[in-house]
Amino acid sequence: MRVQIVGRGRMGAALAAGLGEAGIGLLPSGGRGATGEGADVVLLAVPDGQIAAAASAIEPGPLVGHLSGATGLAPLAPHEGFSLHPLLTVTGSERSLAGAFAAIDGSSERALGVARELAATLGLTAFRVADADRAAYHAAASVAANYLVALEGFAERLAATAGVPRAALAPLAEAALRNWAERGAALALTGPIARGDEATVAAQREAVAERVPEGVALFDALAAATRELAAVRDRDGGRGEARA
Repeated sequence: MRVQIVGRGRMGAALAAGLGEAGIGLLPSGGRGATGEGADVVLLAVPDGQIAAAASAIEPGPLVGHLSGATGLAPLAPHEGFSLHPLLTVTGSERSLAGAFAAIDGSSERALGVARELAATLGLTAFRVADADRAAYHAAASVAANYLVALEGFAERLAATAGVPRAALAPLAEAALRNWAERGAALALTGPIARGDEATVAAQREAVAERVPEGVALFDALAAATRELAAVRDRDGGRGEARA
């Protein structure tokens, strides 16, 4: 399999490193207007808005894939195409993809098979996400990563008003994330809402309103979501939450 990667960003560099180490034949990376000449597979490691233009420059013949999580297969037409979206943050070519998951899809069984083969070569566990499910999939990924960071930023700002450093919150956040990964949200839930201690929640809300007033709406929304989750846990018989 001769592969050409079009695009010189971080994801393209990480893919080139991973595929090269696995012994895949890599053609020189392509830039704007690359045609894919001599390649069996072309991977478009370009921003989402540039996928269609990059695909249109590829000559007929090779399979063409993109690396976007939110984009379907239509921008790759008329090529036989596939998508391969590693579900992790890449900071540079030194970052290994092995051990992560990847969303794949293909316009044909052959294209889907190539996506699955490339994922396995990179050490990724593949699952298929169809076009109709792309927005929901990508929204879930954004919540799990981007919104989690935004949430921790809120906690950091509030803690700073009490002289508490960010580092003090990190073990708590890490343990919560680990428990969620191992047990699921309902059984990982801790804290005053999980215990039914609404007096403490009210005191917390007063502190937020006084010290980080722009965070009140977020606090209220999170409290409501936590109450719903606690109700699910209680309905399903989950008990024994830890204190926090």
